[in-house]
Amino acid sequence: MDLDVITRTVINPALALLSAGMDSPEARVMLLAIGLQESRFLHRRQIGGPARGLWQFEQGGGVRGVLAHPASRDAAQRICAACRVAPAAASVYPVLETDDVLACAFARLLLWTDAKRLPSVDDSSGAWSLYLRTWRPGKPHPQTWPALHAQATAAAGGRRARVA
Repeated sequence: MDLDVITRTVINPALALLSAGMDSPEARVMLLAIGLQESRFLHRRQIGGPARGLWQFEQGGGVRGVLAHPASRDAAQRICAACRVAPAAASVYPVLETDDVLACAFARLLLWTDAKRLPSVDDSSGAWSLYLRTWRPGKPHPQTWPALHAQATAAAGGRRARVA
């Protein structure tokens, strides 16, 4: 997977559909790091699980949460209209597997629902905490996060995080 291609063909178009305030170096690092952690940008369907898309959303908490949360609800409806999908979890969920821009926009909106500020681009620990709060992975793999976050930081043009 080429993170420059992911950035150019998926992240940039997704962020262009959202308000300008949702695009920042911190958001880009989080999107890249979570995509790497969840799917390595290779798997659009969770191996042995229900999640869909490069950011591995489940229909219940993830998709439904973004569609219903007061901080993301209106933007999610606009994104759905732009991507020509009905703004309902049962409609969005299967499309995440084939529409990477929709999946990325929903990933950014899920981050937007968190009450805390995005961590700085080189704050791997803070980024891990945000990932745990928002994605709530069933089987987290903290041992892979520092290297993937460093890769995301470098690809987003930020400072390279130190990998222990």
